[in-house]
Amino acid sequence: MEIGGWIVLAIVVAFAAWAIAVFNRLVALRNRFKNAFAQIDVQLKRRYDLIPNLVEAAKGYLAHERQTLESVIAARGAAVNAAERAAAAPGDPSAMSGLAQAEGMLGGALGRLMAVFENYPDLKANQNILQVQEELASTENKVAFARQGYNDAVMVYNTRRESFPDNVVAGLTGFKEAMLLEATESVEERKAPKVKF
Repeated sequence: MEIGGWIVLAIVVAFAAWAIAVFNRLVALRNRFKNAFAQIDVQLKRRYDLIPNLVEAAKGYLAHERQTLESVIAARGAAVNAAERAAAAPGDPSAMSGLAQAEGMLGGALGRLMAVFENYPDLKANQNILQVQEELASTENKVAFARQGYNDAVMVYNTRRESFPDNVVAGLTGFKEAMLLEATESVEERKAPKVKF
C-alpha cells in the first residue's frame, strides 16, 4: 500500500472514531435526561397517591363541596394519564406539553380545594389533613427540584445535539430534540401577590 493509501485509511479511521465518540456522547446525554425524568415521575406518582388521601379526609367536612372534590379527582386522573404518556417518551414534545397542561389543571383544582379549606376552621385543624397537606407541599418541592434537574439535562443534550459538528452525527442517527418540562402555573399564578396593610 502506498503512503497516500495509508493517509486516506488514517483519515477514515479518525473520522469513524470521532463519529463513534459523538454518537456515544449523545446516547449518554439522552440517557441522562431520561433518568432525570424518571426522578420527576417518582415524585409525581407520590403526589398522585397523596391526593386521594386528602380528598377522603375532606369528604366528611365538604359534603356540599362535592363539585370541588370531583374536579380534583378528575384532574388527578388526567395528570396520571399524561404522566404515563410522558414516562413512555421522555422529552417528546407532545407528551411533555400534555403533562404540563394536565399538571396545570391539577394544580388549579388543588388550589381551589385549598381555598375551600380556608372556609372551614375544623378542617384546617384536622391532623390528617394537615399531615397530607405537609406531605403534598414537600412533594411539590421535590417535583420542582427534579424538574430543574430534568430541564438542565435536556438543555445539555439539546445544545450538544444542535452544535456543529455533533449535529451532523445527530441528524444522521436520529437524535431528536427533547422538550423541556415547563412550569405548570398560569401567568396569573406567577404574578407576585399584592400585600395590603
